[in-house]
Amino acid sequence: MVFETLFKLFGRFQIAVFRWTNGRAMGAMRGMPILLLTTVGRKTGKSRTTPLMYIRDGEDYVITPSNSGRAKHPAWFHNLQSSPQAQIELPGRRLGVSVTVATQLDHDRLWPLLVARAPFFGEYQRLTSRPIPMVLLKPRQVSRPYAA
Repeated sequence: MVFETLFKLFGRFQIAVFRWTNGRAMGAMRGMPILLLTTVGRKTGKSRTTPLMYIRDGEDYVITPSNSGRAKHPAWFHNLQSSPQAQIELPGRRLGVSVTVATQLDHDRLWPLLVARAPFFGEYQRLTSRPIPMVLLKPRQVSRPYAA
């Protein structure tokens, strides 16, 4: 319970600093770039923003609902399954994205790329019996600058 509370507080801090500095601070963690994903809560209907590590696959951003190897998917993944349209924030821009879960073929191609860059994702998979999916975020509008 204490860990969950601290994790949420750190997430809020990370979002605030990312936005305040336009991604110059808190734009990376553990050697991985960070984006802010905003989804609509499937139960509340409220906007929810989560900082997430990502890799690129061409024009797509690829995120991974590892939940640090816990038995359940993170809430943001369930939100995306309910509403597969979202918004991401990167340094200097916001993008609307369409969301799809990677096919097994794409997963098999992308997972080794992720683990080569961030080996801790491999450990997360070893910690859980659930398959950890990968999520493709496909930009659906031209990026535009925004004021932080």
